[in-house]
Amino acid sequence: MVTKNFYRLLVLLVLTVSCKKKENQFFVIQGEAQGSTYSIKYIANEELVTKNQVDSLLLAFDMSLSTYRPDSNISKLNAGDSTIIVDNMFVETFNASHQIYKETNGLFDPTIGVLVNAYGFGPNHQRKDLNQLQIDSLLEYVGFDKVKLNTNKTISKLHASTYFDFNAIAQGYSVDVMTIFLKSKGIENAIVEIGGELFALGKNTIDAKNWVVGIDDPLQSENERKLIATVKLENLGMATSGNYRKVVIDSITGEKFVHTINPKTGKPQKSNVLSATVLTSTCKMADGYATAFMVMSLEQSKLFIKQHPGLYVMIMYADENNELQRFTSENFNQLFKE
Repeated sequence: MVTKNFYRLLVLLVLTVSCKKKENQFFVIQGEAQGSTYSIKYIANEELVTKNQVDSLLLAFDMSLSTYRPDSNISKLNAGDSTIIVDNMFVETFNASHQIYKETNGLFDPTIGVLVNAYGFGPNHQRKDLNQLQIDSLLEYVGFDKVKLNTNKTISKLHASTYFDFNAIAQGYSVDVMTIFLKSKGIENAIVEIGGELFALGKNTIDAKNWVVGIDDPLQSENERKLIATVKLENLGMATSGNYRKVVIDSITGEKFVHTINPKTGKPQKSNVLSATVLTSTCKMADGYATAFMVMSLEQSKLFIKQHPGLYVMIMYADENNELQRFTSENFNQLFKE
């Protein structure tokens, strides 16, 4: 009888321990990707995602969209292979780019790759000055209206020399791809950051608050980390575009400006807009719009933002007195951490 009671007690104890729910905790995965770094923090009561899974997914992404890999689909397309059947990641990036291209009247254009390469900002890094005749000849190959995604997932190009460069949107989309993967594993609360672009999924339930993220000062020096704002996020993608640490200061006037290639003129455009931070429902769209704002004038951006209330935007610019100023959309002000 004593023995029976002992075993009953032991079984009850085992059941009680095994049924006790594990506490939620942070799981962090970090590594290198896309010429930069990534960091993933998710909340769960056990490990649901491994670094190997993350790295494999990022490799698959690069094999689709990286111009720095000669064996990627995009590199093969750029080399003239019209038989390539693109994957869903390429399709998503193409369609998102086409949407922003139309909305910005061509100021956002991923076929600008021939000019990016010619100026030395592409994979070859062979920088050179271009005369007007060279620029005009290259502009013949630029225009997202000169390429087509076919129903069989092949790409048609009006000119074989047209060169896709999705770097202005692809990194943001890689964040979305990773976020979707985490959700498929049952993760509801996480923050995914790749190369500075990020998505805040759910909340920081460990500390019972929104995810909190800092925004860099575009005038910070190379060896410092200086923030101009801190924002609280929930289910939003965030991207910042700007020539960080590449702000040019005129030696005579002291004027601060950046150079961004304008796909319509084919020339580096001098702009007093130093950085643009955009938040919206996906990181890929935030990334694309942030790039577009670097080409637009400040007044053009303000009008565009008014017409697109789903965008949360902060633009840093140098005013007529060469002082750093900040423009924010009305809804962006709701995100500032108190």
